[in-house]
Amino acid sequence: MASEAEVPGGGTVRVDSWIWSVRLTKTRSQAAAACRAGHVRINGDRVKPAHAVKQGDEVRLRHAGRDRIVVVSRIVRKRVGAPVAVECYVDNSPPPPPREFTIPIAIRDRGAGRPTKRDRRDLDRLQGF
Repeated sequence: MASEAEVPGGGTVRVDSWIWSVRLTKTRSQAAAACRAGHVRINGDRVKPAHAVKQGDEVRLRHAGRDRIVVVSRIVRKRVGAPVAVECYVDNSPPPPPREFTIPIAIRDRGAGRPTKRDRRDLDRLQGF
């Protein structure tokens, strides 16, 4: 059963539109900006936002500090729901790093002023310095 968002006959669609449609980025402008910055590759080649993506292509996307490697299994033209979006690609991405390997970010209350020497020592100890 082909939905209204699916391209009939396995046609092609713009890569920025497809990345947005399958929810790899939040907005289409973010997808286009990633293409212009060289963070999107199709089958190993850097592409512009208007490059056509077709079924079977490998799309590599660097977004939000993470590499996503997906193989296109279905072409959609419009944004679809999350359960349908997952069916549109095969995710070959490496797993995200565990939380214990990410550096904790020290958050200070707004208006708390400059950290004291004791606060700086605590922050250094927290960050492992």
